[in-house]
Amino acid sequence: MKEIIDVNTGETAVQRGEFVLRAMAIGSCVVVAAYDSKTKNAGMAHIMLPGCDPGRSCEKTKYATGGIEQMLNQMLESGSVLDDIEVCLVGAGNVLQKEDDIICEDNIKSVTTILSEKRIPVRASFLGGNKRKSISIDTEAGSISYTEGDDLEKPLWQPQEVVEIKQSSKSG
Repeated sequence: MKEIIDVNTGETAVQRGEFVLRAMAIGSCVVVAAYDSKTKNAGMAHIMLPGCDPGRSCEKTKYATGGIEQMLNQMLESGSVLDDIEVCLVGAGNVLQKEDDIICEDNIKSVTTILSEKRIPVRASFLGGNKRKSISIDTEAGSISYTEGDDLEKPLWQPQEVVEIKQSSKSG
């Protein structure tokens, strides 16, 4: 059985091997799940707020800039190359159903802008709505799954694998 590592709000984690990184009870946060299929490094950043901590450094991981930077730096230290990292996003749900809520939109914009500037492709996302979500990544296979509300877990993304297609000859 694979060990489950919970990535709580404002935290980051990077693992490889037989682990599952998981973030649960995601509301307005955006969780960035990253994978490098060459090194099998998996990372997760549970982003609570957009941008940087106002008036302070951008190192706090609950903010988009600090969280993404820390996760990527940990992946690079573990042997990944930036060009090999792909990400999926889950979250940004207005679970309190406030009409004037802008945090979800701000979180999405902040996270996607940072990833775009770093030229890291977003391969799949499940964002918005008004139900809580969860996300998990199998660190060995790179497969990413999510839930919404009380629904069962669904697959979101799996890295592309080179598949050799063998042609068979048919006599006929």
